[in-house]
Amino acid sequence: MNISEEMNGNMMILKMRDSRLDASNAPALREALIERIASGQQSIILDLADVGFMDSSALGALIAAVKRLGPVGTIAVASMRTPVAKLFALTKMDRVFSINATVNDAIKSLSA
Repeated sequence: MNISEEMNGNMMILKMRDSRLDASNAPALREALIERIASGQQSIILDLADVGFMDSSALGALIAAVKRLGPVGTIAVASMRTPVAKLFALTKMDRVFSINATVNDAIKSLSA
């Protein structure tokens, strides 16, 4: 799993560098998110600009992270390509996650 990480205030921005998030790397994605939550991160922005394909196992990893955060934190998603956005819409996960056109929009949304 290739992820770059940066902080913007109290928000952690995780840029997914893999072009596919699927069953082959979903466990690593889940573990990466859980580790950051366990270390105290409560506001996480996932930059999915490089991701052209995502399946239900990767979506499950995101849901596991949201459950781990509970009501004290947020995971926002930014810069989704059309196929990934369609998956979120089809599964109604666009109602669970804060969906943003850009990382800057996500930062503004979480800052409000």
